[in-house]
Amino acid sequence: MRSRVFLTLVVVLAALALTACGGASFECEDEWGCATIQKGETIKVGYVGPTTGDYSAFGIDITRGAELAVAAKPEINGFAIELVVEDTQGTPEQGAAVANKLASDPRIVAIDGHTFSGSTEVAIPIYEDAGIVMVSPSATTPDLTKTSSLVFNRVAFTDEMQGEAAANYIYNTLGIRRIALMHDGGAYGQGLAVGTGEFFKALGGEVVAEEAITPGEADYSSPLAAIAAANPQLIYYGGYDADAAVLVSQMDGAGLTDAWFFGCDGTYGTQFINLAGAAAEGAYSTFVPIPESGAFTKFREDYQAAYGDEQGELSPFSPHGHDAMAVILAAIEKVAIQEGDTLYIPRKALAEAVRNTSDFSGLTGTITCSETGECAAASIIFMEVENGAWVLGPGQ
Repeated sequence: MRSRVFLTLVVVLAALALTACGGASFECEDEWGCATIQKGETIKVGYVGPTTGDYSAFGIDITRGAELAVAAKPEINGFAIELVVEDTQGTPEQGAAVANKLASDPRIVAIDGHTFSGSTEVAIPIYEDAGIVMVSPSATTPDLTKTSSLVFNRVAFTDEMQGEAAANYIYNTLGIRRIALMHDGGAYGQGLAVGTGEFFKALGGEVVAEEAITPGEADYSSPLAAIAAANPQLIYYGGYDADAAVLVSQMDGAGLTDAWFFGCDGTYGTQFINLAGAAAEGAYSTFVPIPESGAFTKFREDYQAAYGDEQGELSPFSPHGHDAMAVILAAIEKVAIQEGDTLYIPRKALAEAVRNTSDFSGLTGTITCSETGECAAASIIFMEVENGAWVLGPGQ
């Protein structure tokens, strides 16, 4: 009997000592569980996008934006933020592989990404199952926020918004009545081109042809010849800069000398001009202007100092990469719980904190997320290549 009392006393004293010394008394009650970060470990936030291959300019640019956001807020409660960069090469297949890899790491708490809509679409259910919140800087397919996902959010405008704005600009400002649609067959490119065509027809315009291309090829003479046979005034293209550069370079050879080329936010940037050369002259693209502010001025200065490039050269999305990361870090700081030398990040609470973002001051504007995760702050304008540089298109 005395030995049993003595043993009970030892257990009680040990528990008291553990608590007094900062032992783990925290119990995670979050429905999705908690990421547990021990002293000396980092808070891991992933960035996922194309950092190699034909579309690497987008991924590199957005990564830089995310890096600068981390540099501005390098730690939370004394725990360093670690940016884990994963390359998708722009493909849905690699996007799924990377999502599965990150979802298996218990210290990954959030994702800045994915970058492209196709990669994002396949990744959402993977992160949903793992309880990992994501904020995309650039995935714009409208249906991505129509799946009732609790983890997916974005700070970019949707293709629905872009398509309607483009159709209005082409019809009402440029005065075009006959267009052909071209796209890369992807979730982003095809959805954007088809959607723009529907808005254009609703205005009274005519879509005279539609052709898909296979991304990454060097010869698009066949689909361009099919387009030329329909005699459009303008080609609207949904896709990315590398393929767009090949298309404009081959339009004259296909008999489309008098047709205009109108791209999208996926074709904007200096890479399109560099690849297409003189053939880029007169082409249009969508652009998302960032409002002037002291924060944006500093961001541009920091970007050039860190990377040697002028911000905006590679893509228009580095401020979005920054804002996606900044929203994530602010939400982590809001929900993180520290017990002794351990930091706990409740996953569902984090997802809810991101979704409830309101009046957040970002580079792209004041960010407030809707109940479905639409958090875009920026507006849409259209740019034209003139004398080898992007300038504001007419009528704006």
